[in-house]
Amino acid sequence: MKLLLPSSIDLDVELPSDVVAVGYAVDRPVPGEHCEAEALVVWGNPADQLLDSARRLRRLRWVQTLAAGPDAVLAAGFDPGVVITAGQTLHDTPVAEHALALILAAARRLNLVIRAQVGHRWAGELGGLQPVAPAGTFRTLRGARVTIWGFGGIAATLAPHLTALGATVTGIARHRGERGGVPVLLADDLPAVLPATDVLVMILPGTAETRHALGAERLALLPAHAWVINVGRGSTVDEAALLAAIRDRRLAGAGLDVFETEPLPAGSGLWDEPNVIITPHAAGGRPIGAAGLIAENLAALRTGAALRNVVPR
Repeated sequence: MKLLLPSSIDLDVELPSDVVAVGYAVDRPVPGEHCEAEALVVWGNPADQLLDSARRLRRLRWVQTLAAGPDAVLAAGFDPGVVITAGQTLHDTPVAEHALALILAAARRLNLVIRAQVGHRWAGELGGLQPVAPAGTFRTLRGARVTIWGFGGIAATLAPHLTALGATVTGIARHRGERGGVPVLLADDLPAVLPATDVLVMILPGTAETRHALGAERLALLPAHAWVINVGRGSTVDEAALLAAIRDRRLAGAGLDVFETEPLPAGSGLWDEPNVIITPHAAGGRPIGAAGLIAENLAALRTGAALRNVVPR
């Protein structure tokens, strides 16, 4: 059996003796002599390379993407008989850290402090004596109400850090229940939840169902002091509606790591808003435990057992 491993990451995978691992360049077509491979690992592959792989690797049985979201692999059009597994569990800690950083940056107004620093201005209004419990504004996680829409592994990793700093966390997912002490509700409950939300964290996957899930109607339910944090997929937020809400001061601000078009076009109005924090899709990018997941799923494939993170098709 031949397993193709991407050049974009160092992987030390423990493999059975009868499995041959071959490295390939993610920015070029897989060489013809390796097109008989039965397993393919992808990480950072451009769309055209994935399209070419789907067309030419006709003996594939399994594709493992190390990305949290499988959308790029699904768009490539691999044969329906090919099992696709995602790497969402590999990004729980890095993305949770990034989401927490964006939330704290918003609370501590680091976006405004950095702008002042660039202008060599001592922003005295942002320092000095501050109210302990400011009303009608988001300035601390103590007593803050945080809603996480898309309550999976990343949210489960993030939530304890938020509660440790004094926040009350509510999850939104497909199934109602309780996870790790956090009450999880349905999207149908958003009209009741959003008006009492100080920070809305978006961790939704990019699908046809979730496109513009956060649009003008739901944005209008948030209080004017609320912040939106998006570390999921850019397509899940209506950027035009978000920008309008911030400009009209119907929303305090946003911390965005993902966008509908990436890189974010230079002409986007989001760049110029003081209360929009932009990071360049930097939350993930470091799949932790990738080698172990590959080895585990490879073993399952060979024995007919269930693979982890199978993507429904």
